[in-house]
Amino acid sequence: MNYDLEFMNMPLAVYREVVAHVRQVEGVTAQLLPQRATTFDYTQSQVGGLTLGHSDPSPDICQRLGQILAYYGDRYPLRDPSCLQQIQQTAQALNPAQGRETDPAAP
Repeated sequence: MNYDLEFMNMPLAVYREVVAHVRQVEGVTAQLLPQRATTFDYTQSQVGGLTLGHSDPSPDICQRLGQILAYYGDRYPLRDPSCLQQIQQTAQALNPAQGRETDPAAP
């Protein structure tokens, strides 16, 4: 699965930090996307965003990616938060027991 993400007003150095951070998750690839703006705007980032990919969408990988992106998303909101929601939904779909309280008396 591949995701293209753009954080609003995120500086280049922080984008590089995000890429380095998510690359530490096993099986995840990340790279910066070029800026697509045709005119220079000092308030915009020097990059167009980043692309994340992973070949094995295990619950652990999706959960960890969701945590990392949520951390940075709290500081620099995602332009389209549906990518983060999709990653979190994938983690829940792959591991439906996660996040639910289990009743030891339940059959």
